[in-house]
Amino acid sequence: MNTQYEFFVRLGIFFSVLSVISVWELLWPRRKLTQDKLVRWYSNLGLVAISALALRLVFPISAVGFAYLGQKNGWGLFNYTQISFGFEMVVSVIFLDLIIYFQHAMFHFVPVLWRLHKVHHADLDFDVSTGNRFHPLEILLSMGIKFLAIAFLGASAASVLIFEILLNATAMFNHGNIYLPLNFDRILRKILVTPDMHRIHHSILIEEANSNFGFNISVWDRLFGTYRGQPKDGQTQMKIGINQFREKKFLNLHWLLVQPFISESKIP
Repeated sequence: MNTQYEFFVRLGIFFSVLSVISVWELLWPRRKLTQDKLVRWYSNLGLVAISALALRLVFPISAVGFAYLGQKNGWGLFNYTQISFGFEMVVSVIFLDLIIYFQHAMFHFVPVLWRLHKVHHADLDFDVSTGNRFHPLEILLSMGIKFLAIAFLGASAASVLIFEILLNATAMFNHGNIYLPLNFDRILRKILVTPDMHRIHHSILIEEANSNFGFNISVWDRLFGTYRGQPKDGQTQMKIGINQFREKKFLNLHWLLVQPFISESKIP
């Protein structure tokens, strides 16, 4: 597996999806944004750059490279069976998506993990940049979980590459401040997580934030009883974020990096 090739493919798709959703947000927004967009985007995309650097420093290979290493060494279930690539790819993508669902829920309900994940929820607006707003420590833990899942399953490098591209693209799509016709949204969310579905997860109300954990396939929330169809206050009036970090200063990059280490009683 040529990791340089993987890097440029993923980078090209990332900027393509980011550009399309950004234009969509400008032309057909779902909600009126309330915060300085330049500050938010600098901070949110700044986290992407820092997280990418942290991954390069901590992990010698990417998830795709790790899957290739697993194939060479015969790790995981699929390396002990004779199955078609098509079947292996479908099962691998679905299985890894399920792992991300459980990981996401775990980051909400385990207090020490929530300290990291609340950086994602502390955004006071909801747009495509929010889909990339994760603390570097959460990104590192997420990669470790993915490594374990890939080693257990024996997913191929090609399947992991497809999954990584889908995960990143759908995260930007379902965080987009974009308008979809309501009837189309109602149909699409039977299969995929839509922006109106995921926006509920960013509600300031705890019972709404602890719902709709899916990032790609929407069936997991329905299957495990965490699905919520609409927010209490409606899509355009619901309040985004968390109570702890409501001041505008917390939108700045340096505050995002230290948020997990600030106790609620010691907010300056």
